[in-house]
Amino acid sequence: MTAPGPGPGPGATGDEPEREELERLRAQVRDLRAKARAYPQISHAQGILQERYGLPDADSAFALLQQASQRLNVKMRILSGAVATVPRPDPGEQLWFPQRVRLPEPALRFEADRPPEPGNRGAVLGAVLSQTLAVAGTDMGNVQVADRARRGLVIEKHTGLTADFVDFFAYVGPNGTACAKAARDGTQVTVRDVESDPVFDEPSRAAILAAGSRACHSVPLTTAAGLCVGMVSAHSEHTLQGLTRAQLKVLDVVGGDGGRWLAWHDRTVVLDALEYLHALGRRMRGTRMRRA
Repeated sequence: MTAPGPGPGPGATGDEPEREELERLRAQVRDLRAKARAYPQISHAQGILQERYGLPDADSAFALLQQASQRLNVKMRILSGAVATVPRPDPGEQLWFPQRVRLPEPALRFEADRPPEPGNRGAVLGAVLSQTLAVAGTDMGNVQVADRARRGLVIEKHTGLTADFVDFFAYVGPNGTACAKAARDGTQVTVRDVESDPVFDEPSRAAILAAGSRACHSVPLTTAAGLCVGMVSAHSEHTLQGLTRAQLKVLDVVGGDGGRWLAWHDRTVVLDALEYLHALGRRMRGTRMRRA
């Protein structure tokens, strides 16, 4: 390979403005794609709520979602998915879930650098990711959660990965990646060499290599009943020989703790948000609401 020549002399601007403009445009495209992914789910929930509570327009339905999201600290995407997938409330009931039993928040058995604040989804997922990366000995990774509406995985937490990687893998379907295989089989999956492992389809392989990852390890986040509700993956810039039995055992604990916590959050905090939304919708029936 020929060595690069000398850079531009004093006063020369080179290609820096063009590179900055290109990156600005790429960031805009990524942002538009993110909005396009979220819009159908939120729009679907708006339609459901507008009809259910006799709201005059879609903006009022959005405001209803927004208030419940902010009040219970549940992301709009998660709350919209719950509105679309959870059985609708009985029209005669004041409560959406009149027979619901609230369970205590499960503890994390692994030691986190910072004990997460109770009920804080982002902090718990951050602790799951940090522990996984510490065990795997790397600083690149992500946490995905199950998207019940689309039957796949969506990234909710990440570190050390490029914006293009996060954009490409924002949603992962049932095939073509190591995390999809781990979710499908309910077992940990090690990819020792991304470049040659047949688990990847070619677009996914190219996106991972472009991000500087040469190996990865995926751990399913599973409930007590063995249901996969998410995934945590560690990426390495070097090929791997595989993890030890001791490392795999620790990551089994991390996956079980993370999965049980996510299941508790869905059955408790998300349902609390739906209860609040239902109470507010009944109270504001037929009334125009304004988004914040």
